[in-house]
Amino acid sequence: MATEAEGRGGPAPNVSPPASRSAVDLATIVGIPGAFLLIFTAIFLGGSPGAFINLPSIFIVLGGTFGVTTACFSLNDMSTAIRIVAQTVFHRSRDPGGAAIHVLQLAQIARYRGALALQAHIDNIEQERMLYRGLTMVVDGTPGDEIERIMQQELQSTAQRHARSASVLRKAAEISPAMGLIGTLVGLIQMLGNLEDPSTIGPAMAVALLTTFYGAILANTVFTPLASKLERNSSEETLINRLYVMASASIGRQENPRRLEMLLNTILPPGNRVEYFN
Repeated sequence: MATEAEGRGGPAPNVSPPASRSAVDLATIVGIPGAFLLIFTAIFLGGSPGAFINLPSIFIVLGGTFGVTTACFSLNDMSTAIRIVAQTVFHRSRDPGGAAIHVLQLAQIARYRGALALQAHIDNIEQERMLYRGLTMVVDGTPGDEIERIMQQELQSTAQRHARSASVLRKAAEISPAMGLIGTLVGLIQMLGNLEDPSTIGPAMAVALLTTFYGAILANTVFTPLASKLERNSSEETLINRLYVMASASIGRQENPRRLEMLLNTILPPGNRVEYFN
C-alpha cells in the first residue's frame, strides 16, 4: 500500500508486474475430451463401435461445415478464428486487481519523476501489448486525450476481431446439424432408390443416421463450448485493456494517481477492487 506521504509526493514505489499465468485451460481440456469420452464409453458398452464410423458421413459433415462457414466469412476470418481458438486452449490468465495495482505504481512514478522515467519500465511490459503501446505514447509526449482516442480505437478493433471469431464458431455450430440433416436426406434418397437391392439399404441408412449424429456432436461438444469460452476470455481481456487505456490516458494528462484509483475501481468487479492509497 502507498502511504499518505507517498500520495503527496514521496518516493516512487517499486514496480511489480501484474501476475500472469500461461497454462493450458484445464476446463476446456477436461470438459470437451471428457464429453467425448463419455460418448465413446456409451458406444463401446453398446458392443458395436465400428457401426459409428462412416467416411461418407464424416466428409459430408466436416467438409460441408467448413465450406459453408468459410463462404459465410472469409479465409482470413477462418484462419484468425483457428489461431484465437488455439490461444483459448493455451490461455494466459491475468488478475484485474494486480493489473490495477501495477498501473497505479507506474502512475506514481510518472508523477514523481516525470513521464520519461517510465522508459526504464517499458521493456518489462512488452507482453502487455495495450499497456506497452499506451506508455510508449506517454513517453513520446502524446497528449492524454489523443492517447485515449487511439487506444479506444485499438480496443474496439480487438473486441471486434474476437467477436468475429466467436461468430465463426457460432455459425459452424448452426451449420453442422444442418449438414447432418442434408446427409440424412442423401442417405434416405439412396436407400429409397435401391430398395430392390437389400445390400444397399444398410450403408444408405448408416449415412442417413450417422450424419445427424456427427453434426449434433460437433455443434454441442466442440463449436458451442469453444465459442462460449472465447467470449469469456475476450471479456476478461477487454476488462484488462480498459484498465490500461484508462491508466495511459490518465498518466498522459498528468492526473493524480488517487483519481486514477477511483476511476479504475468504477470498472473493476467488486471482488477485484483495490485500495492502494490509505
